[in-house]
Amino acid sequence: MSFTVENLEKNMAKLTIEVAAEDFEEALRKAYEKNKNKFAVNGFRKGKVPRTIIEKVYGAGVFYEDAANILIPDEYAKAAEESKLDIVSQPEIDVTQIEKGKSFIFTAEVALKPEVTLGEYLGVEIEKVDTKVTADDVKAELEKVREQNSRLVSVTNRAVKDKDQVIIDFEGFVDGEAFEGGKGTDYPLTIGSHSFIDNFEEQLIGAKIDKEVEVNVTFPENYQAANLAGKPALFKVTVKEIKVKELPKLDDDFAKDVSEFETLADYKADIKKNLTDKKKEDAKKERQSRAVAKAVENASMEIPEGMIKLQVNNMVNDFAQRLQMQGLSIDQYIQYMGANPQQFMDSLKPEAETRIKNSLVLEALVKAEDIKVSDEDYQAEIERMAEMYKMETDKVKEMLGEAEEEQIRSDLAIQKAAELIADKAVEKAAPKADAQ
Repeated sequence: MSFTVENLEKNMAKLTIEVAAEDFEEALRKAYEKNKNKFAVNGFRKGKVPRTIIEKVYGAGVFYEDAANILIPDEYAKAAEESKLDIVSQPEIDVTQIEKGKSFIFTAEVALKPEVTLGEYLGVEIEKVDTKVTADDVKAELEKVREQNSRLVSVTNRAVKDKDQVIIDFEGFVDGEAFEGGKGTDYPLTIGSHSFIDNFEEQLIGAKIDKEVEVNVTFPENYQAANLAGKPALFKVTVKEIKVKELPKLDDDFAKDVSEFETLADYKADIKKNLTDKKKEDAKKERQSRAVAKAVENASMEIPEGMIKLQVNNMVNDFAQRLQMQGLSIDQYIQYMGANPQQFMDSLKPEAETRIKNSLVLEALVKAEDIKVSDEDYQAEIERMAEMYKMETDKVKEMLGEAEEEQIRSDLAIQKAAELIADKAVEKAAPKADAQ
C-alpha cells in the first residue's frame, strides 16, 4: 500500500491510497469464498461454481464491491496512521480505480483538526453570577417537599377543576367510526398536564362524575398515526373519579416527618444552607462556562463541516443510549418531537459546534500556559472514580490502559485550563432591568 496526501481548503485533506494488484486479487478471492453459495449456474452444484464461470455469467465486476469493502477499512486505517494527520471526521470514500489485474485506488477525504489563534483569555470580563438565596427560594423548596409528601383525596360533591386528578373511561371517533387505540378504561389523567392532544383536558373542566361528556379535538398534522393526522375527532368521556392533592400543613410536625429537625425554623435554616451550597457550586460552573465562552469568542478558528458532523453523530449515539435505558428508541423520540431524523440532527449542530470550539480553545490554552497534570492530580481523579463506581482504587487502575490514562490526564489538563481562565476572569454586575 502507498498513499499521497493533498491538502485542501477549510482544513480538509485528501488521501489517495493505492493497493497492489496482488492484494486486490486476494480480496477478490475472499469475496468469492464469501459469496459463492449465492450463485446458481446450470451444470454446477450451488457453492461449487468456479469463480471464472461466475464472473463470465454475472460480469467481471461481480465481486468488486465486496472486495473493496474488504480492503478499504484496513488500508485506510494504515494510511491514516502513517500520514500522521490529525483527522477529526469519518472519511468520505471514493473509488477511482477498480479492475482485475490492476492496483486498487481509492481516495479518502477527511477533516483535520483546525489551528486555533487565541485572543484575550486571561482577565476576560464576564457577568457576575448571583449566588444569593432568597426567602422565595426556600419557600419553593418547601413546596417541592410538600408536593412529595402530599396525598390524593377523592371528592364527590363537585365537578372537575383544573389540576384535579381524574379517572376516566373514553372512546374516540373519527368520521363517526371508532378508531384503533382510541379507547381507554380507568385511565388516570391530571387536568392541565397536556398529556392528551389539543385541548382535550380543558374540555373536561366542569364535567360531573358518571356523566358522559363529548370532547372535540383535532389531531396534529404530524401525529404518529398517519391515518389520524390532521383529522377532527370526537371523544365520549365519562369521569369516574375526581381526586385532589392534599398538601401537609407547614409546621413543626411536618419538619419532624420529613427531616432530622425538630422545628420548622431549623428545617428552613438547613434548606437555606443547602441551597446556598448548591448555588455556589452552580455559580462556579457557570463562571467557568461564561469565561470559556468569552475566550472562545476572542479566538479564531475554522471548523470543518466533517468535524461537526462527527460530533453530532456522537451526540445522537449518546442520547440514544440514554433513551434506551428509559425504554425508548431514538426513532420514537424524534417522531414524538414531530421531526424527521435530518431535522433532529440539524438541531444539534449549534451545540456540536459550541462543544468543538470550547474543546479546541481549552486544548490550545493547555499548550499556551504549559499546564501539567501531576501524578497526585491523576491519583486523586482515580480515587474519585473509585468512590463513584464503588470500586477499589487498584481495580480501577487495572481497568485502565495507556490510552485511557492519557485521556484522563488530557481531560484534567483541560479542566485546569477552564479553572484558570475562570479564576482570572473579572466579574461585572448584571445590567439592571429598565423601570417600567
